[in-house]
Amino acid sequence: MPYVRVWKFRAAPGRTAEFESAYGPAGDWARLFRLGEGYLGTELLHPAQTGGPYLTIDRWRSEADWQRFLDTHGSAYRALDARLAPLGAEDTEVGNFIVP
Repeated sequence: MPYVRVWKFRAAPGRTAEFESAYGPAGDWARLFRLGEGYLGTELLHPAQTGGPYLTIDRWRSEADWQRFLDTHGSAYRALDARLAPLGAEDTEVGNFIVP
């Protein structure tokens, strides 16, 4: 069953365009995730109100595919997370979900 990871972010002041580029469906995270078998795509939900939080939704074919990606590309994942950290003023893992 499809596996979905959801994160909540606030873009750092003055870095909104960079944040949207990096975290969007064609951004840095999506390019990295595409290296993993079973990656189905990323959505970036924009806040309805200025300064509100963004949500990212990363879809995988299964939790096992996500875990294999981490096993294979974990160091690249951590490096990208560190490199992009200045773009976000806040990041919170909302949760991981199974899509029936």
